[in-house]
Amino acid sequence: QVRLEESGGGLVQPGGSLTLSCAADGLIFSINAMGWYRQAPGKQRELAAQIFSGGNIKYADSVKGRFTISRDNAKNTVYLQMNSLKPEDTAVYYCNADRVRTLVGQGDYWGQGTQVTVSS
Repeated sequence: QVRLEESGGGLVQPGGSLTLSCAADGLIFSINAMGWYRQAPGKQRELAAQIFSGGNIKYADSVKGRFTISRDNAKNTVYLQMNSLKPEDTAVYYCNADRVRTLVGQGDYWGQGTQVTVSS
């Protein structure tokens, strides 16, 4: 009953920028946190950035100072501005919505993933 629609991935050269967007669609009352996780080939999925409904933000140490997460609560949309991209940022990026309250209950949801490739 809740779908996360991601956009914005692609191929970029080192030092370049990309912006990811994720919109949560459905009969949503509230979302505790929205964020972006990433999974590189052969590695575990890890948190890149997360923003809570009250405005608190968490970043992985590896992206601090380069990535900026923001959220439009009215649109249930989260953005990830990625600057100074490095080859090690190459991964599939997954949008996550944590503790989503709907008419039928509460749950966590994931997007289908969007590929980000940083290469010259």
